[in-house]
Amino acid sequence: MLNVIALISFAIAAVIGIILAALYAKGTLTVGGALLHGLLAVIGVLLLVISVVQGNTNRIENYSLILFIVAALGGLVLISSHLTKGKLQKPVIGIHAVVAVISFLMLLSGVVGQK
Repeated sequence: MLNVIALISFAIAAVIGIILAALYAKGTLTVGGALLHGLLAVIGVLLLVISVVQGNTNRIENYSLILFIVAALGGLVLISSHLTKGKLQKPVIGIHAVVAVISFLMLLSGVVGQK
């Protein structure tokens, strides 16, 4: 059940991430939006960690957790860069997004496969 809640948290974070990407393209990125995106992703990671530790996940969900952690590290690089340098590196944005989408699809596949 926690993995389903994690999936929902990641889905909301993904929608906010798409909005952030659109705002970035317009040059109006907000730190508050980025922090909300990150908070929801962290909640998702923590819920998924608990679910993995409890043994309530399958292999693909476990692998998705690893990739979500990689995506989170990319997010930390992005927010740190934004706060210290005032700008973001486009390759890091792309890698962060691609890894997060792959992670989400893996988790979705794992959750749906359990039913």
